[in-house]
Amino acid sequence: MFVGAQVSLYPMTDGFVDVILSSLSALDPWRDRLRIETDDMSTLMVGPPEVLLPALRDLYVAAAAKRHHCVLRVTLSRGCPGEPDDPICQTDALAQNTTPLETRQSEALAAVQGTDATGEIARAQFSLYVMGSGDHMAEIMGCIGFLKESGTFDRSKNFCTRLIGDAGPVFATLQEAFCRFGPPNGHVTMDLTVSANSPSTH
Repeated sequence: MFVGAQVSLYPMTDGFVDVILSSLSALDPWRDRLRIETDDMSTLMVGPPEVLLPALRDLYVAAAAKRHHCVLRVTLSRGCPGEPDDPICQTDALAQNTTPLETRQSEALAAVQGTDATGEIARAQFSLYVMGSGDHMAEIMGCIGFLKESGTFDRSKNFCTRLIGDAGPVFATLQEAFCRFGPPNGHVTMDLTVSANSPSTH
């Protein structure tokens, strides 16, 4: 399986270079378990979701702590049929879709509730796309049911769901949504935007 994310960080400050470069140091503890490639458009992060999502959380928290308005844009994908398998992505974190939805929802809620706080607020909106054959709407509706009980749910929007809360539980919610819904061997993607310190919230 191939699991990865295209990631871009946008600080709204003249000192954006320093914010980006200093925030990237938050990825250092994860680098031995991820493949990271950067070009002038984005950074590709490849690895298992139980490493990838916490690494994204730490990148976001480091950037948010600079107290500038910044936005993290991420496209996550697992199981894309157009990508070769990569041993670094080996994972046991993906739930089997033969497990009842109610069980997967309960397990996801328990995981989020056991997450430590980071001290940084995250405002996120995302869409989950379950590709391929099968009843993809049942998986998406099951995910939405979990989100509404997660403690991070803010509201539904056109084409996406909005979350708000401490970055720890918010990114844990995103990880559970990505890992527990949709077939474990199928193609699942997530389109994600996370905002910190927006002047619109004052």
